[in-house]
Amino acid sequence: MDFFPVFFDIRGKDCLVVGGGEVAARKVSLLLQAGGKVTVVAPVLSATLALWAEKKDIIHRAERFSPDTLGESILIIAATDDMEVNREVSQFASARRIPVNVVDNPALCTFIVPSIIDRSPVVVAVSTGGAAPVLARLIRARLETLIPSAYGRLATLTARFRDQVKAQFLAPEKRRIFWEHILQGPVAEMVYSGQDQAAEAALVRELSGDIDKTKPQGEVYLVGGGPGNPDLLTFRALRLMQQADVVVYDHLVSPAVLDLARRDAERIYVGKERSNHTMRQEAINDLLVRLAQEGKRVLRLKGGDPFIFGRGGEEIETLSEHGVRFQVVPGITAASGVSSYAGIPLTHRDYAQSCVFVTGHLKDGSINLDWNGIARENQTIVIYMGLQGLAVLCQELIKHGLKPSTPAAIVQQGTTHNQRVITGTLATLSNQAEAAQMKPPTLIIVGEVVKLHDKLAWFHPGQYEEGSIIPSFVEHN
Repeated sequence: MDFFPVFFDIRGKDCLVVGGGEVAARKVSLLLQAGGKVTVVAPVLSATLALWAEKKDIIHRAERFSPDTLGESILIIAATDDMEVNREVSQFASARRIPVNVVDNPALCTFIVPSIIDRSPVVVAVSTGGAAPVLARLIRARLETLIPSAYGRLATLTARFRDQVKAQFLAPEKRRIFWEHILQGPVAEMVYSGQDQAAEAALVRELSGDIDKTKPQGEVYLVGGGPGNPDLLTFRALRLMQQADVVVYDHLVSPAVLDLARRDAERIYVGKERSNHTMRQEAINDLLVRLAQEGKRVLRLKGGDPFIFGRGGEEIETLSEHGVRFQVVPGITAASGVSSYAGIPLTHRDYAQSCVFVTGHLKDGSINLDWNGIARENQTIVIYMGLQGLAVLCQELIKHGLKPSTPAAIVQQGTTHNQRVITGTLATLSNQAEAAQMKPPTLIIVGEVVKLHDKLAWFHPGQYEEGSIIPSFVEHN
């Protein structure tokens, strides 16, 4: 190792920063976060440092550096744009055996400030010894996606029980096995999903032996897979997708998203397409209960968000009735994701001050909606699952007060590389969609905001096929 990694406890202790620019401000920010008592020596301060000095967060000495400046500091950072001053700070600090860091000059440093992942009390530091700071930041960015933000709360919880566990398990090996079970099992998952009190109660039961450790405990992860683009998944969704034993997925889950689930997990398709329901909703509910009661970790993967036209509420209601543990991970719903990728903002102060989501399922040739509440000026209407009833939808909206010339759009497979966008009006959109042979999944957007598509469309996907690029389909009225 070029540097020995250590962590300083600087809470309430004097730390000195020489330099008054924004680079110095970034270092001061880190010292303040760690509880240091920071003095900044510089003739002039940047706006950020000046504000902190005004608020008494830092002490400002408006002077140039001198040996007397060192005072009782236990740690020094030099961040000026004057190399001679930086070298002088390093020399005097080293002579006094005070740890010193000179920004962007490893040769003058006795310690390096690493890239930091803060999940206090869990802190991860990444350093290249000053050789490649950008690489260190890239490594940190990758680690950020792998370390849940709740790790800090989990560490705090385990710290409270450390002495009890040590007293109960005298052998270090048994303590290790116990903590591995806690940190990789249901207790940790409860913390990750924000159920801290339930996690503490479960840990207490584990210590008291009330839980039957021979019987595996199942859980259901109700996860929103978003509108189709795997880049739009949340970190938490990805983590749960990788640890599930069984994946129960819908028709609207894109293949690219499904591919991110654990490779060896059992996959069960329960999709519902028009006039073709693989499994009734009641049967899906019962399936989730049965799999969890068998001790399996079940990923219930839905397109979009599970609580927006996804019947997720019905499923967790059944799980709750049977005492099955579950957690819900929201996803980007189609209305938000697809409209963004189509360049159609759902609200805009010049065009729409409200937005309404509805589902356009046909029943007996009609659609039962609150037409008077929907067909309003200065409101955007987003219609899920409305392709089959598009003609009826457009007719009813016109019948209930919207002008035939009201802008409207239909988007197929939004956010993916197969995205197709057609814009028109309520009078023309149905015929346009039929001519273009649009197929589900689609999203319909009605309102003046559709006018912004031509100006704001930024996503222009192409599909590689046998060495050629097939451009996305975009048609305008």
